[in-house]
Amino acid sequence: MYYEIIIQALWIIIPAYIANGCALLMGGGTPIDFGKNWRDGRRILGDGKTWNGLFVGAFFGITGGFGITIVAIYANNSKEFAFLGLNDFGRFPVMIPIICSICFGALLGDIIESFLKRRIGKNRGEDWIPFDQLDFILGVLFFSFITATIIQFLGFTDYNWFTRSFTVWHILVLLVVTPFFHLFANFVHRKSKA
Repeated sequence: MYYEIIIQALWIIIPAYIANGCALLMGGGTPIDFGKNWRDGRRILGDGKTWNGLFVGAFFGITGGFGITIVAIYANNSKEFAFLGLNDFGRFPVMIPIICSICFGALLGDIIESFLKRRIGKNRGEDWIPFDQLDFILGVLFFSFITATIIQFLGFTDYNWFTRSFTVWHILVLLVVTPFFHLFANFVHRKSKA
């Protein structure tokens, strides 16, 4: 039972991990803040948050999300893997805004954290634990909840995808496991640049 919750939580967040990783690896180009400073004299976001990273990261995350939706539908219809209860993101067409909200939510959470980080005087690449590790998860939770609520309110579904998909246990798993993934990914990224 416990391992199923862990698998389900990590399954839902795969598109966010893809989006976040691809934004980092394939970013570069024009900064989102266009190099401008805030009224405190510090950069609004910094050079690490670029339009290219935002859209390329989201594109790959969304593409990956569509791919794992197909895998989830197959797994849930099979005798061998149905017990896992993999999330299919509400299937077509609901999966489109849900997966988009997960990917853009992850990246916007990271952008908001970057803005706040600059306000307290921390520079790009400087650690801000635990916010560096949890920013994109909080963005995913917030934006996917809002999106799922709007979808239900508009009558596209008779249920809220978010409340059906995330229990308190799923959220706790993500809040506990994600910092370790993030720290490991940063370690690997820094070693590859050395």
